[in-house]
Amino acid sequence: MRQIRQALRLHLEAGLSYAQIARAVGIGKGTVGKFILLARAAGVDWTVAQTLTDEALEARLYRPAVPRSSRQLEPDYAWIHQELKRPGVTLQLLWEEYQRQHREDGQSAYKYTSFCVKYRAWAAALKRSMRQIHVAGERLFVDYAGQTVPVIDATSGEIRRAQIFVAVLGASNYTYARATATQNAADWVGSIIQALEFIGGVPRLIVPDQTRALIARPDRYEPAVNRLVEEFSDHYDVAVLPARPAHPRDKPKVEVGVQVVERWILARLRNRRFFSLAELNAAVGELLSELNQRPFKKLPGCRASAFDALDRPVLRPLPAARMPIARFKRARVNIDYHVELDGHYYSVPHRLVRSQVELRITGTTVEIFAGSQRVAVHAYSSRRGAHTTIAEHMPASHRAHREWTPQRLIQWGERIGAATAAVVRWQMEHRPHPEQGYRACLGLQRLARQFGEPRLEAACARALSIRSPTYRSVASILASALDRQQTPTAPAQAALPLHENVRGPDYYH
Repeated sequence: MRQIRQALRLHLEAGLSYAQIARAVGIGKGTVGKFILLARAAGVDWTVAQTLTDEALEARLYRPAVPRSSRQLEPDYAWIHQELKRPGVTLQLLWEEYQRQHREDGQSAYKYTSFCVKYRAWAAALKRSMRQIHVAGERLFVDYAGQTVPVIDATSGEIRRAQIFVAVLGASNYTYARATATQNAADWVGSIIQALEFIGGVPRLIVPDQTRALIARPDRYEPAVNRLVEEFSDHYDVAVLPARPAHPRDKPKVEVGVQVVERWILARLRNRRFFSLAELNAAVGELLSELNQRPFKKLPGCRASAFDALDRPVLRPLPAARMPIARFKRARVNIDYHVELDGHYYSVPHRLVRSQVELRITGTTVEIFAGSQRVAVHAYSSRRGAHTTIAEHMPASHRAHREWTPQRLIQWGERIGAATAAVVRWQMEHRPHPEQGYRACLGLQRLARQFGEPRLEAACARALSIRSPTYRSVASILASALDRQQTPTAPAQAALPLHENVRGPDYYH
């Protein structure tokens, strides 16, 4: 005010020019002109200025602006903010509706530019996490809370930390939470499926972190999801768009949602003791219903009402059946064309020996994939050390070997002759393991092809006569051509001569 008084005195009393006053006071010539114009507009000369205090002089020179029209009504900015979340709704459309409504009421309305400026100024006053406009039914943000909840094993007393999964819809802030034992891939995908069933539909995008449980190859620009997430995307016809690493602002809704769940639900459960996940989830579910009914502070309604108005009508329907949660494991095919899973062995086509395959395991089946092609399906078995083998997976020679049963081998021997059948039966009855008998019988079949069935029958008869009905004896007889010789017979025993020193059977009675 000192500079204003000096400028007014030098011009109004001394009659100096603007340039002279500017040099004398140390301000710009334009500023001097502004002071003089304000004084003229207010009707203040030097005589009046001397009688006014600094506050009174400032009030006379700087009068408050008069509003252009008192009939202009402010738009409902909270309603505008919610309407912008609907698909296809723009500020231009909402302004036109605002103009039409006020025109019908005979009231003055803001022009489009003022309308947009005032709305953006209102939106800027909201929390940072609410500045984004999320289209209804578009995104479901998912994450795990940092806090955990202790769960006590009722039998052992061991305490495990339950993990808290949180999902939030972008447009309505409708929130879902549940407890899981871990944060592995099965728990992640299972929790997302539970969230979709909770909201009763499928959005266009699922937005998680780039956690290793879901993302096989994390990347800022082209992250690659794992097989379970691929199956989930295909089954529910939804895209998974991971947030960039170390960019929590890519999913601000769930970041805030996690804080709300921690403060509204977990904090209220801090003094309770839980003995199972089911008990914990029941308690979380009760408070979750209250959370979604809790009124917004700056927006109309609550999460539940916003969900009914915004997200629910545009969500796509759930598939007819829930996707089974599978686990995947890589394995290398052994030399016996089997792969091992939990101590059990499952066959694959023998051409895949020593190659790497991928196993898809559910509670009832084991599927084996070579690349993208499924090459085998087996029923899951928990028998450790046992084998599940499909005949078509075996080489032709192994398959033929497997087809021979004890009864079939005996029938083969009987077709050749009684001696051959007797040798075959001996193999089955006198070997420590039946498989050893199978192998010996297959050796006899080879001898039949090599030497002919008549010679094999003769060789078996000779082996029986010498009480050595083994494969090795029969092969030796054929190799030495002993089968062509007459079969030896036991010599007849001559009657003992009568003699007084020879005791008869009556002696021992």
